[in-house]
Amino acid sequence: MSVFLGTHENRFDAKGRVSIPAGFRTVLKAQHTEGDSLVILRPSHTMPCIEAWPAGAFSRLTQPLDRLDMFSDEHDDLAAALYADAYPLDPDREGRIIIPDFLREHAGITESPLVSFMGVGRTFQIWEPEAARQRRAEARQRSRRISIPAAAHDGPDGGAA
Repeated sequence: MSVFLGTHENRFDAKGRVSIPAGFRTVLKAQHTEGDSLVILRPSHTMPCIEAWPAGAFSRLTQPLDRLDMFSDEHDDLAAALYADAYPLDPDREGRIIIPDFLREHAGITESPLVSFMGVGRTFQIWEPEAARQRRAEARQRSRRISIPAAAHDGPDGGAA
């Protein structure tokens, strides 16, 4: 399974376009399904950045909606949060996209000539470069306190240990 790795800075051009890093485009194309947009951008719920989702991953993100009563307030709220500010995009031949103004404002990149693309596994994020540096530093610091339960593993005879 291909994942988005690393942090890359790219510059906006005179027309407001920015190139998705080549490695990220490779992952997007590997996961692409004909008829879907290559990437879906949406504002993060918790951070001042833009989330970038391959269409298939975004579809999986929205599946829990199907378990809610479609006429409930919970469904309406979650649907609005997920869909109303989501923007499907296809880069041009050079891999450039134009990030909608609303999303640029959310990420604080309206005046910035540079943008940081930060890989976070199944998705990537778009940040103002200094905010991205701060986020990575905070994440490294906080991750030192995280302990993940060990996965069950096989014993020497091939059965569960």
